[in-house]
Amino acid sequence: MTSRFAIGPRETAGLNTTGLREHFLIENIFTPGAIELTYTHYDRMIVGGAMPTGAGLPLPNPDNLKANFFLERRELGALNVGGAGQIVVDGTTYELGNQDCLYVGKGCKEVEFKSLNAAEPAKFYLLSAPAHKEYPTTRRTQAEATPVQMGAPETANERTIYKYIYNEGLASCQLVMGLTQLKPGSVWNTMPSHVHDRRMEAYLYFNLPRGQR
Repeated sequence: MTSRFAIGPRETAGLNTTGLREHFLIENIFTPGAIELTYTHYDRMIVGGAMPTGAGLPLPNPDNLKANFFLERRELGALNVGGAGQIVVDGTTYELGNQDCLYVGKGCKEVEFKSLNAAEPAKFYLLSAPAHKEYPTTRRTQAEATPVQMGAPETANERTIYKYIYNEGLASCQLVMGLTQLKPGSVWNTMPSHVHDRRMEAYLYFNLPRGQR
């Protein structure tokens, strides 16, 4: 697990493109047959991905967590953006199709990620935050997620936000997790532009054609 230190707005204003990428872009999310994790000092979040291509991938317990197991004092959200897969939590198996989500609560000791077809592996996008309370491990499919329509065609930001982990959905201590789908002809998912003073956000962009990256 790699670490990223936080910087303030004054320092950020002086960064060029290379500096911004070094501080805020995580390039290694999905590596075949591996779990990639990045610890950020913004809200002590961990951002990463699991891409099982053969045997199952157990969630590691990095030394810098100073914990007996990964979720001893943390919670985890996993959103599958690849082929069909499974997440096994303390012996219970949860099936996750494309764009299905699983919340894994504080205190769960063993978590393993699996793909049903190595030729079309699952890609689990992972977010983890510190947790002070145990909430039940629960799956939510995209069909069960709460859709919210936002934006407009004339501002090129018409989109549907699917809400998975939030106050009225899958309960959590701090973690909020969702998925945004842009409508045809729209290109902006964060407009109008805005910032959050008290909470960080991590965006995963996927299924982008090579010519548009």
